[in-house]
Amino acid sequence: MKPLRFLITAGPTREFFDPIRYISNRSSGKMGYAIAAACRKISPHVTLVTGPVTLPEPAGVKCVPVTTAAEMAREVFRRYAKADVVIMTAAVCDYRPRRVASKKLKKTGQRLVLELEPTTDILLELGKRKRRQILIGFAAETDELERHALDKLRRKRLDLIVANDASAFDADTNCVTLFFADGRVERLPEMSKWKVARQLLQRILDSAIR
Repeated sequence: MKPLRFLITAGPTREFFDPIRYISNRSSGKMGYAIAAACRKISPHVTLVTGPVTLPEPAGVKCVPVTTAAEMAREVFRRYAKADVVIMTAAVCDYRPRRVASKKLKKTGQRLVLELEPTTDILLELGKRKRRQILIGFAAETDELERHALDKLRRKRLDLIVANDASAFDADTNCVTLFFADGRVERLPEMSKWKVARQLLQRILDSAIR
């Protein structure tokens, strides 16, 4: 069996409203980087499309740095057709400012209103384009974890979604529930993100062999 080709995303995106300020989220990238490192243990073909983080690059992994959701979409779409397994851990901003000021916005004492528009739903588009790929998403939620995860699993044509509480963004550990497209549900105990990555990879290998 040929080594699987992995395409992984990690970290946040940043959506600028002037040259130096942006909206973003708390994603640290730790989960995605752990997954990339685990995948590299079994395959030389691992590409990590990563938003801005402060983590060292995993050894032997091809890292593609991006900043915005549009940049991440572009880099993922251009690599998707050749991938066997796609693991989307990145916390991509759902919205971006509709207009970006050419100069720093000055404080005037008046209210500032930012008009936002949706970014590309990368995972939804990947689900539409899916042919032979194993497609895995992540869902970080603050409430109704199972309902939101199952909705995303079905709507975006995923093979598996990994759901966790949003509090895991900054943590070194994670407590995840795996929802599979065939209806299986597996709840893992809290463990390090590296161990979560290894557990996830084993499920992926089991699916690839079937």
